Amino acid sequence: MKIPTNFRIIRVPCTGRVDVIHILRAFEKGADGVYVVGCMEGDCHYNEGNFRARKRVEQAAILLDKIGVGGERVKMFNLSAGDGPLFAQYSIEMDNIIRNLGPSPIRVARQNKKNAA
Repeated sequence: MKIPTNFRIIRVPCTGRVDVIHILRAFEKGADGVYVVGCMEGDCHYNEGNFRARKRVEQAAILLDKIGVGGERVKMFNLSAGDGPLFAQYSIEMDNIIRNLGPSPIRVARQNKKNAA
């Protein structure tokens, strides 16, 4: 089971703890894309955490579209805890999407600003 080496995994007790600000902060810190992986819908230990996470991911996508970064850079996937191969597959899919989109405009702007200084 191999995932792309450029991924950074941040574990949380429940995806319901992921807020829009966390997703946007990842982009601010240089991420080219973010994907949230939660348990299967309706199978959340905390009842509705994965539904809250999906709503927040959708909100983040709308905000990213509005500011010109691209909402397709953020996605949510649901899978069971024992589905490691599917996790790896989603990682590769997300990596391919981001590679096709290129670097985040936020990261590019920060690099240009840094180089100009």
